[in-house]
Amino acid sequence: MEDTVSYLTQREAAEIDENLMGPLGFSVNQLMELAGLSVATSIAEVYKPSEYGRVLTICGPGNNGGDGLVAARHLHHLGYKPFVCYPKRTPRPLYEGLVTQLESLSVPFLSVDDLPLDLAKDFDILVDAMFGFFFHGAPRPPFDNLIGRLVCLHNYGDRGQKSPVIVSVDIPSGWHVEEGDVSGEGIKPDMLVSLTAPKLCAKKFSGPHHFLGGRFIPPFISDKYNLHLPPYPGTSMCVRIGKPPQVDISSLRANYLSPEFLEEHVEADPIDQFHKWFDDVLAAGLRELNAMA
Repeated sequence: MEDTVSYLTQREAAEIDENLMGPLGFSVNQLMELAGLSVATSIAEVYKPSEYGRVLTICGPGNNGGDGLVAARHLHHLGYKPFVCYPKRTPRPLYEGLVTQLESLSVPFLSVDDLPLDLAKDFDILVDAMFGFFFHGAPRPPFDNLIGRLVCLHNYGDRGQKSPVIVSVDIPSGWHVEEGDVSGEGIKPDMLVSLTAPKLCAKKFSGPHHFLGGRFIPPFISDKYNLHLPPYPGTSMCVRIGKPPQVDISSLRANYLSPEFLEEHVEADPIDQFHKWFDDVLAAGLRELNAMA
């Protein structure tokens, strides 16, 4: 599927946004809400809150940061425990409203100084929502340091330690929009959530999970830019691009240790034995105790 998907240049991505917010009548608020919801549902497709519950979203000052704020709100409602680092707040009503919505849910905001030295100990997922496709040049403080801290997490896997997964919103921060990680020393996200359509740099993404969010593109845009995008399944706001990572089936095997089961240990009457087992299951409080194979 990935070979047939369209990829956008920086100019094309900017033009599509201008068309959406111009003649097609979309507002920035609408697009940001749809983008943030797509990011949250993509995360929920792969990383379950029971195992990856603590999420830190690092937000930049622009639209990419706004997408991250929306995603954090939706992640809260999906059962995660989000935290937000938003060091350069944008003093506009749209962004102030997104902050107020998170504060009303008691989502903690952490300053850069509040962040733990070792992000891996406190968080299971790190959402990179610092810079989008409009960004160019070198990141400035404090984002250069934050990007560096995400890069340093790559070393955890080499040391056999569990590292939090990194999810980048549309563009891994610090990457060139079209050429990707030019230096080879940038963020290497585990998941990339492309928005509207993947940007050219996404061809250089080598992580296991690439999703697309943007189930709102009208035919006018698709026809004008000759977009080839995958169909969205069911009612989902996101769709996987490419094949899911291979799973070693043998790793799914679970070994169960139980006492010996000998004939002399069971009742002579099978109905009596069934009642005994059924009573044991009732006492254990198992779900669907009458299920059978």
